[in-house]
Amino acid sequence: MTGSRSRHLFRLRPPPLPEPRGPLSAAVTALLRGSDPGPVPSPDSCSPYGDDLQLALYVLYELHYQGFEDVDDGLEWDSGLLAHRGAIEYRFLGALRGDVPIADTETAEQALDELQLEPVGDDGSGVSYFLRDEGTLDHLRAYAAVRSLYHLKEADPHAWVLPRLHGRAKAAMVAVEFDEFGAGRADEIHALLFADLMADLRLDTAYGRYVDAAPAEALATVNLMSLFGLHRALRAALVGNFAAVEVTSSPASRRLAEAMRRVGAGPAAVRFYAEHVEADAVHEQVVRHEVVGGLLENEPHLDADVVFGIRTTTHLENRLADTLLSAWREGATGLRGGRAAQDAGNAGPHGCERR
Repeated sequence: MTGSRSRHLFRLRPPPLPEPRGPLSAAVTALLRGSDPGPVPSPDSCSPYGDDLQLALYVLYELHYQGFEDVDDGLEWDSGLLAHRGAIEYRFLGALRGDVPIADTETAEQALDELQLEPVGDDGSGVSYFLRDEGTLDHLRAYAAVRSLYHLKEADPHAWVLPRLHGRAKAAMVAVEFDEFGAGRADEIHALLFADLMADLRLDTAYGRYVDAAPAEALATVNLMSLFGLHRALRAALVGNFAAVEVTSSPASRRLAEAMRRVGAGPAAVRFYAEHVEADAVHEQVVRHEVVGGLLENEPHLDADVVFGIRTTTHLENRLADTLLSAWREGATGLRGGRAAQDAGNAGPHGCERR
């Protein structure tokens, strides 16, 4: 097998089902295995941001991506599973709408302007600043493991919006996605470049390998993209999510590339983020002026939904940042314990608890 061929193996096999984190995710995984779970708990009894609900939702969404080992692909559109997913989504989306209210006067342009504000003196307090200034190789390995839930399928969730856009917005979105998928070169697909980064960091590159290690806050950031992507009614929120990702990516990637260089992480680890510094600086302008601008030119009534996508993305990213930074400052990894994080501290699971 050639080296080029072997690099793509991380996406050729579906992962095993993750370990449940409470009664709701246990019921979902039992259904996927063909077992009788008994009464399925109501999502209303679960924290909307907790491990149990977020893992259950993540597992149901993954049926639309890579699927799972020994799980029938036909279950992707099983009516019973879709009903459970709908109830979980209702709980999650309701929490987001309650926690991220949007003012009537707030516009997408204003929300994007705020995202572009960098701290004076480049001395911010976020994750990328911590990793650049004081992060260790172990911190970077933990961060890469967490981010692998998205980056090993980078740009896939946003592709759901393509049939739902028109004209200028569609053309611009396709152009950006084309870059994310390697601009026609299989070996340049960004998900593959992230797998190369993981290999440089001596992490397992298998798709889904670190789901069991990822905290609920990380699951939620990926679930948000799938939630928006799989519902046409939330298409503008997905555009807002994509815009938030692209606008904040370039400066954060610059800091992360510096962090990788500082700890000697390896050329592929540096390259992934260095590649995003320049590319996403261009993407930011295209997304802002052509994708968002084109969408709102055609459908101006969706402005508030774009804002909602931006704000909820920031809300969940801040929750993840708080979790990781708190753990790192206490000498922990920020990862959950178990097989997928055997070299990390055990953050412990949360079940169907109230907030």
